[in-house]
Amino acid sequence: MGRDVPALMFTREDRRRYRNKTQSCLDAFARMLREARFDYERPQVGLEIELNLVDGSGEPAMRNSDVLAAIADPAWSTELGRFNLEINLPPRRLAEGGPDAWEREIRDALNHAEERAATVGAHLVMIGILPTLQQKDVGGHALSENPRYHLLNEQVFAARGEDLRIAVDGVERLRAYADTITPEAACTSVQFHLQVAPGDFAPYWNAAQAIAGVQVALAANAPFLFGKELWRETRIPLFEQATDTRPEEIKVQGVRPRVWFGERWITSVFDLFEENQRYFPALLPLCEDEDPHATLEAGNVPELAELSLHNGTIYRWNRPVYAVAHGKPHLRVENRVLPAGPTVADILANGAFYFGLTRALVEEERPVWSRMSFSAAEENLHLAARHGIDASLYWPGMGEVPAAELVLRRLLPLAHRGLEATGMDDMWREQLLGVIEQRCVAGRNGATWQSEMFHHLDDNLRRHESLRRMTCQYMDFMHMNAPVHTWPVD
Repeated sequence: MGRDVPALMFTREDRRRYRNKTQSCLDAFARMLREARFDYERPQVGLEIELNLVDGSGEPAMRNSDVLAAIADPAWSTELGRFNLEINLPPRRLAEGGPDAWEREIRDALNHAEERAATVGAHLVMIGILPTLQQKDVGGHALSENPRYHLLNEQVFAARGEDLRIAVDGVERLRAYADTITPEAACTSVQFHLQVAPGDFAPYWNAAQAIAGVQVALAANAPFLFGKELWRETRIPLFEQATDTRPEEIKVQGVRPRVWFGERWITSVFDLFEENQRYFPALLPLCEDEDPHATLEAGNVPELAELSLHNGTIYRWNRPVYAVAHGKPHLRVENRVLPAGPTVADILANGAFYFGLTRALVEEERPVWSRMSFSAAEENLHLAARHGIDASLYWPGMGEVPAAELVLRRLLPLAHRGLEATGMDDMWREQLLGVIEQRCVAGRNGATWQSEMFHHLDDNLRRHESLRRMTCQYMDFMHMNAPVHTWPVD
């Protein structure tokens, strides 16, 4: 969840002070790493799910404030658009209670929210991009009321100096302009958090980067934007473009984008926070009173608020997270590449594959990132976003290989091994990873189903009506919680 901020104007003095405070936080963070002050003896995993709101016809519903009031649960919060919500599930040990217990917890929370949303005429949808969303739905009127989003919007456009251009060439071609960052709200994701020891952060982050393309190929669920069929996971190029602070002249100078895959494998978590400070000017230069060095000298744990806020405005697909819980600091890898949905069953299967595979890759004698260029991993991500489960991806020792074949032959056995190492028993592993296996065998994920259903309907209906009916059918199957590879098209 993003930090709330007040509505205000920033001065040059604010920016100078914030730069100094961020450097002070970075220095304190380096000292904490040297002195091994982090909690990692009982690592936990976490989950955030972003959702869309629709009315009874499957059209976007700009009702997040009303729905939040009806749900009345602090686990829920606003997101960028008025048609978005987010739930932050409590952290847990990975094998604690088994997947059935975690699935029940998530479904109970979502079902309760759906019941409460219905009382104000809205419904929840877990999907990468809402197919019925139109360009007229993402103007300034769709920006959530939270001052944080309005301030972020002002700062992005102040840095950019011109309207955003959205250009995606896929099955069809999209060209659009926007005068707010609200098109970003079309992108709704699932974010998996993995707590790690400081010494293990670099290998886990590297492993997550190496498999990002595979994750997206398996789970693509966003083939439509503004009524056009584009990439299988259009959320990836849309998010990259909708938060870009760089006009064209700055891009060609090699300035890094704020939605960033990165440019190298790392040796320490410090590398990422140092890159933040080196490459990215502050968008929200808000300073707290805390002196992190004085806090450390007093034997206490600093919040490092400026470092964390700055990090939250740099949208890495795998983001480092520093946080303090119950008086103890910890580090997490926040995996941000996956779209929301289609079902809780699919989300948990995706999570099991991610958690198991990263664990296995970290424990390999010769790490995959020592045998694979960083640029190959980035190219895999964009190939997977464009082609989904039909993508061919590069993997060391196999060369270019269809994503489903790569998973079935090489990566699923590794994911099983990694989950076994976490203490997850055979029955649970088979239940979760069996969904991934059958998805690969069927060659069907959320994007595949959406496209097939749309074309099935589009023969007889106007385009938007086909998308609307497809969305309503999607919602029915979502509530049944059968994995997407089992969904019929008829």
